[in-house]
Amino acid sequence: MDYEAFVKDQVASLKHTVGDGVAINALSGGVDSSVVTALGHRALGDRLKTVFVDSGLMREGEPEAVREVFADLGIPVTIVDARADFLSALKGLTDPEDKRNAITKTFYSTVFGKLVKETGAKFLLHGTILTDIEETVAGIKRQHNILSQVGIDPEEMYGYQVLEPLVTLRKDGVREVAAVLDLPLEITHRIPFPGPALAARIVGEVTGERLSTVRAATAVVEDELSGSGAFQYLAVLLEDKATGMREGKREFGQIIVVRSVESVDAREAAVTRVPWEVLERICRRVTGIPGVNRCLYDLTPKPPATIEYV
Repeated sequence: MDYEAFVKDQVASLKHTVGDGVAINALSGGVDSSVVTALGHRALGDRLKTVFVDSGLMREGEPEAVREVFADLGIPVTIVDARADFLSALKGLTDPEDKRNAITKTFYSTVFGKLVKETGAKFLLHGTILTDIEETVAGIKRQHNILSQVGIDPEEMYGYQVLEPLVTLRKDGVREVAAVLDLPLEITHRIPFPGPALAARIVGEVTGERLSTVRAATAVVEDELSGSGAFQYLAVLLEDKATGMREGKREFGQIIVVRSVESVDAREAAVTRVPWEVLERICRRVTGIPGVNRCLYDLTPKPPATIEYV
């Protein structure tokens, strides 16, 4: 594919579709949403309103860090505090699809419904890619950013049109577009991170306490594996607990699973052969997190597993 031509075509298409109107987009800092932000800004300038929705489900310090990166690119980003909205919507939910649906509804209706009214935007730019659609339509798992493909009319339901400039690309293609747009390497080569964020890495109910645990484990895993070259690496908090001991006393503690995979476009993935000494170090650090007394390494490829757990 000629990615230079792709960028020109998408910029022209966005200009034509939005016209003199205003568009809005949500930036997470991942390569998909970052590319959409850069395309939208190139096409619309200050008529694109870019927000970072702080759902409370992100990694430590992520909203501020992403805003700083894009400020350096000349693209202003507004952080929207929606932590209470998301935690309230997720309260008591344990089924993966129920959680994804709650996140989708909160994101598109509660949060963006309000933002659309405030900004007057009639268009939402979206970082949907081809793999998102395929996995949702096939029934593997409902991706949070899939709407029209599962019969949801966003204009009728939420009051705005959704534009998806990356919908024909897979992850490797999106990275090529990011390079054409001169996005920094920290974005172009950033490991994938799910739309539902850390909620996709908590099996069972999402609570503030459980988020703190998986957030701390995520920081350890990303610190240890950031130089590995793996396609994606993550920490997952299981719903089950395990008996252990700490300071000579019995402890019924949390279980963290570490996952690292090799892939090109996320359709298939092989498990990373992480050196034993690195796994041991990860285990020591993870089990140092309060309440965690087990650390496991997931050896399952995709398929039969998906990369994420929820």
